[in-house]
Amino acid sequence: MQSRPFGRTGHTVGEIGFGAWAIGAAWGKVDDVTSLAALHAALDAGLDFIDTADVYGDGHSERLIARVLKERGGERPFVATKAGRRLPAQTVDGYTVANLEGWIDRSLQNLQTDCLDLLQLHCPPTDAYYHPELFDHMDRLVERGKLRHYGVSVERVEEALKAIEYPNVASVQIIYNMFRQRAADLFFREAKRRGVAVIVRVPLASGLLTGKFRADTRFEEDDHRRFNRHGEAFDVGETFAGVPYEVGLAAVEKLRPLVPEAATLVQLALRWILMDEAVSVVIPGARTPAQALANLAAAELPPLPEATMSAVARIYDEDIRPHVHQRW
Repeated sequence: MQSRPFGRTGHTVGEIGFGAWAIGAAWGKVDDVTSLAALHAALDAGLDFIDTADVYGDGHSERLIARVLKERGGERPFVATKAGRRLPAQTVDGYTVANLEGWIDRSLQNLQTDCLDLLQLHCPPTDAYYHPELFDHMDRLVERGKLRHYGVSVERVEEALKAIEYPNVASVQIIYNMFRQRAADLFFREAKRRGVAVIVRVPLASGLLTGKFRADTRFEEDDHRRFNRHGEAFDVGETFAGVPYEVGLAAVEKLRPLVPEAATLVQLALRWILMDEAVSVVIPGARTPAQALANLAAAELPPLPEATMSAVARIYDEDIRPHVHQRW
């Protein structure tokens, strides 16, 4: 797998990482034995970037990662986590020094480390990006050795553009996939110009881009694809990338003929993301070893031909753009 610079941090990371939300919670039943095996398989295959958060299973995801890394020993992969969603209500006033330090200390304990590689503010309210003192707090935490770098995870392109005005924001995590393309219009170019790493999440539109779902697919009660279908629990853009389910299913059928020989729709979707050099790493989730290895195999696909890229753009413009483009 090819590596890419992780912004201006001095690190390089493999272009496909491991998104660890699904092994924590909110994606149906979690089997820890299988989750641990998935992490081991990915690391055995050379993966070196893992993304998690303190609220994924109330720390369960972080603790599973720590367990795997302890079992393996040796050089640790780059582990990014997030903080802020433990607030009962998302207000700027909640991002105090005391709260930030408390969340970070909890993640340090969960991950069994003395310094976080990357701490991301976890989709804070838009107003937070207009409070320089919040980013000053993060600078102080770096100076104190609690974390090496910090970044933000955003919902909206506008938030990403504002965040990278702060000189020490090392990374931005944002939704980008064949069904959510706006980030590439301006933000990707600005991030690259400023040396900010870009972490792409929800690359498969919550599984829509696996091609495995049908109109009658039933999701479990504790799966956000059921309980957040209309944004009942958090931003609806996190579920199916904000695309109405039936609209997404129809668009997937138009994408199927574009899949390269001996590849899968998942691999096409991931390789499409990697076609943009502004992307530092894409973090698909995996709950089994087979899923983890299939994700990594996408990096082995050759660059997609211009005809494929044009076809994806056309499907987006005709079927998806009206539903999502200006919302996020």
